[in-house]
Amino acid sequence: MSEAQHGAVADLAALQFGDSFFPSGAVSFSLGLETLHADGIVADAASLEEFLADQVMDRWATAERAFLAAAHEACPDWPAVAEIDALQEAMTLPRELREGSRKGGAALLGVHARMETPGAAAYRALIRAGEAHGHLAVVQGVVLKGSGLDLARAEAVGLHGLCATILGAALRLGLIGHLDGQIMLRGLRPRMAALLAEPAPGLDEARSYAPLADVAAARHEEAAVRLFSN
Repeated sequence: MSEAQHGAVADLAALQFGDSFFPSGAVSFSLGLETLHADGIVADAASLEEFLADQVMDRWATAERAFLAAAHEACPDWPAVAEIDALQEAMTLPRELREGSRKGGAALLGVHARMETPGAAAYRALIRAGEAHGHLAVVQGVVLKGSGLDLARAEAVGLHGLCATILGAALRLGLIGHLDGQIMLRGLRPRMAALLAEPAPGLDEARSYAPLADVAAARHEEAAVRLFSN
């Protein structure tokens, strides 16, 4: 297979894994959006766009991207990947976000194990043995590398997945329509492209500052009626 063919195969794989049709389990999560909507804080497309940008720039770009990139680089050194996983566990303070990340990672890893993606079964066994947590960003690094995606493509899939999760939740909450979400994604694309053009932060630089979403996620477990897991 030529280099061009390899690139085309990787591009097609990235499209497959980034598609909302792919059964990643992301439809179960709102990342605090459900509570913020119930409180009237995120009540329209403009406030949703601000929430989405904050999640991209102040959570994914500064923390989850670091975990994804480090896991992608470390794989298949499973003890090293498990250490990265433990760091994400320690840094994800709201319980619902922490549990949601593990549930999302388990769902994604389960699909890739059934697809026989290299590395998926081995890391899943480590999690089942209690030797790793299986956070989503770490699992993305593992399975996307196992699927033959380089780091740039893996990061793009991870970032798009975050946006699709939030916009999908907003759609189910009745905040926006399908076209609104597409327009929002298009508007954010230049900022996301500029972000991806810069190197991922190292693990010693990983941080997140999204207090509004963190507090909303922490309060979510007390809600009488819940559509999402967080």
